[in-house]
Amino acid sequence: MHIYESSEDYLEAILMLQEKNGQVRSIDIANELNFSKPSVSIAMKKLRENGFVEMDGNSLITLTPAGMEIASRIYERHRILTDLLIRLGVSESTARADACRIEHDLSDETWQKIKDHAKAHAVPEIHSKKNP
Repeated sequence: MHIYESSEDYLEAILMLQEKNGQVRSIDIANELNFSKPSVSIAMKKLRENGFVEMDGNSLITLTPAGMEIASRIYERHRILTDLLIRLGVSESTARADACRIEHDLSDETWQKIKDHAKAHAVPEIHSKKNP
C-alpha cells in the first residue's frame, strides 16, 4: 500500500509525541507540525480509515501496529540521517530539516547502505538508542 509523505510525517509526529509526552491528542500534533486543528482532524480521520491510528473516547490518539511500523521506519531514518549530517558539519537545524526531506525518498537499498555505513563508523544513534 502506498502511503503519502504527509501521512508519514503525521505518523512520525505521533510517535515522537508519544515518546515525549506519553499521550497524544490532535492539538499536540497541530502544535508540533504547526498545522491548523481542522487540517489535523481531516488527516486523523484518513489515518483512522486506513487503519494507521485509533482514537479513544478521550480523544487520545494511538498508533496501530501498521501505523507504528511506518512511524518507526521514518523516525529511525530521521534520527540517523540527522546525526550523520551533523557529524558531516551541517548545522543542527539544517540537518534536521534536510533529514526530514531525505527520509521519505530513499530507496531501501540506499537506506541500508547509509545505515551500514553509520554502524561501521560508530555513529552513536545506531548503538545507543533503541530503534523502534
